[in-house]
Amino acid sequence: MKKAENIKVIARNRRARHDYEIRDTYEVGIELVGSEVKSIRDGKINISDAYAVVENGQVFLRNLHISPYRMAAGEGHDPLRVRRLLLHKREIRKLYIQTEQRGMTLVPLTVYFKGKVAKIELAVAVGRKKYDKRQAIAKSEADRRIKRATRKDY
Repeated sequence: MKKAENIKVIARNRRARHDYEIRDTYEVGIELVGSEVKSIRDGKINISDAYAVVENGQVFLRNLHISPYRMAAGEGHDPLRVRRLLLHKREIRKLYIQTEQRGMTLVPLTVYFKGKVAKIELAVAVGRKKYDKRQAIAKSEADRRIKRATRKDY
């Protein structure tokens, strides 16, 4: 019998679902140093500008800002350093093939702890045009109105 998964969401990239059409998602591990883990546990992370790239058979996360841990000994860590994502080789090959297509990119959606391990939900996404964003907003508002109208107030 499996233990219940203890998932604690730290940060979400809300803008990603608005700016991109999500095609596929992956749960990936991230290579961190000790002071980065402490900062993430404190919620001192910003993933809004982050993106991932496939280079030399590995996946790297760029522009992920993790603030230095104030209690760390020494200098701590570089807040914007490039971090390696942990995936299987077949997943990396699949991501490489998908990102070689025109307009595809890798965007982190969520940072969370699964038990004691930091994980990232990584999405293969296509950027939306301005008119696509308007259509998505109009559709969600229409769905909201329909839901509100069909809801019975007792």
